[in-house]
Amino acid sequence: MRHDPTLAAIRFGTGLGPGPARPASAAALLAELSGPDRMAARFALPPYDEAIARRQALTGLRRARRDAGAEAERLAAAGAIKALRREARAGYMAGLRANLARAVAAEFGFRERLTQFWADHFTVGRRVSILNEAVSSYVDEAIRPNLAGDFATLLKAAVTHVAMLLYLQQAGSAGPNSRFGRKHPDRGLNENLAREVLELHTLGVDADYSQSDVRQLAELLTGLSFRNGEGFQFRPGFVEPGAETVLGRRYEGGLADIRAVLDDLAHHPATARHLARKLATHFVSDAPDPALVDHIAAAYSTSGGNLAATYAALLEHPSAWAAERRKARQPFDFVAAALRALGVPGAEVAALSPRQTRGLLLAPLALMGQPWQRPDGPDGLPETAAAWITPQGMAARIQWAMRAPQALTGALPDPRGFVETALGGGASETLVFAAGAAATRAEGIGLVLASPEFQRR
Repeated sequence: MRHDPTLAAIRFGTGLGPGPARPASAAALLAELSGPDRMAARFALPPYDEAIARRQALTGLRRARRDAGAEAERLAAAGAIKALRREARAGYMAGLRANLARAVAAEFGFRERLTQFWADHFTVGRRVSILNEAVSSYVDEAIRPNLAGDFATLLKAAVTHVAMLLYLQQAGSAGPNSRFGRKHPDRGLNENLAREVLELHTLGVDADYSQSDVRQLAELLTGLSFRNGEGFQFRPGFVEPGAETVLGRRYEGGLADIRAVLDDLAHHPATARHLARKLATHFVSDAPDPALVDHIAAAYSTSGGNLAATYAALLEHPSAWAAERRKARQPFDFVAAALRALGVPGAEVAALSPRQTRGLLLAPLALMGQPWQRPDGPDGLPETAAAWITPQGMAARIQWAMRAPQALTGALPDPRGFVETALGGGASETLVFAAGAAATRAEGIGLVLASPEFQRR
């Protein structure tokens, strides 16, 4: 393996910039994971419990509006509801700013890239009013603290988080023969979480499991729930009585056995293969070298699912350092890399106004094809370049590249030097000439950011 600091910053980090150093080795990238999470501390987000409290308040206000006897009382409740929604929307935009600020200000950005990868792997999207806007807090609680430990811990943290339980409608799932199920036969078993745990989070869609495994796992997961004002709650009255068999192993039921089945799934060979393929596909190539996938899977299995060892295997394999940049930057990555290349301080990104956030970040990301934390389904974002490099998506990228930098920076850099800052010697002669010959600095910067070279990592 021949380590390339420039390629490392682009492929495994959040891009090049005028200030940040380039990682001198794979060990430098991994070291970013072993220390304190400085970016999360510097650009902190409120706990998910605050969103739960807003949801509880919203429920009460809706009831008050419905039961109000006087018009003034109804109007007061309606106004308070609007204020809560504005507060939630402000939190949603703050989450975007914080995540971009972290990507911009991080030493290399490997932790930020992994956070986005696992947040997509454990996708949570729109489902429950007002909680939709708190996905960043879910990621900060379930994903970020568990990036470098063992996958079983990460799996349990994500799967049992209130955001996941609500998104996949697990909170109301009850065994047909449970105490609750017998009293409410119309409120039955929900298989969503069980199916996605097997299909997306662990074994993979092509693994050797059956519908019976899905059903039995769904029955085992009953009891994982949520209560307004309290958050996560395990409800024994919802639990399907009797033992369940998942992938040939018997589980007696209860919270301890839910943790046990997730541990077993985390250590399954199919999970090793599934995660290895996803990591290689996300970081290296839409069609990764099978030897790279094998190497990552072997490290995962040998280490007992240790994620730091798994990342080390990714970074030490020669295929991970192919010179050709075969991955397309997703819109969030594109914007983060552009801000980093422009030298916009993270603190300035975090301090953008709501209007600037909407106009310069939220709306452009949606036009590029990646509405912030609004996935189409639990399978998350597509990986292929063809999904991102589309006529509409590229038009939005070009428009952003030509207009946003000037709005985000006090003074644009000289395009002739910016080519090297942004691409580190990866620019074609044509692009170098075009940037230097541009009529204005804004046009020159825009040409660099809109170039094919800058879209790839």
